[in-house]
Amino acid sequence: MSPEEAPAKRQKVVALKYDPAKQSAPRILAKGQGGIAQKILDMAKTKGIPLYQDPELVEILSQLDVGLEIQPELYQAVAEVLIFIYKTNQKKMKAAQAAPGLLKAASKS
Repeated sequence: MSPEEAPAKRQKVVALKYDPAKQSAPRILAKGQGGIAQKILDMAKTKGIPLYQDPELVEILSQLDVGLEIQPELYQAVAEVLIFIYKTNQKKMKAAQAAPGLLKAASKS
């Protein structure tokens, strides 16, 4: 079967939530494929939630039920996601701190 004839692989998405003050490990907040996956992605983009792509990790996490904590054997892989999100949020905070000065300078002219 040629690549053109192969059925398109449905997009899968898994959303995680982690509040170290309230949880011992990240939990599966939402998951879906196809249209549901797109709705989850759209909501994340609207809310400014960073997106991280790791198809292999998504395959594993999508087998877990919504609301469940991830298993200890997945901590390392999910830690990489959390580090990415932390760094992304740090960049956003720095940009937001710099932006008022730029806007203020622009409004003086």
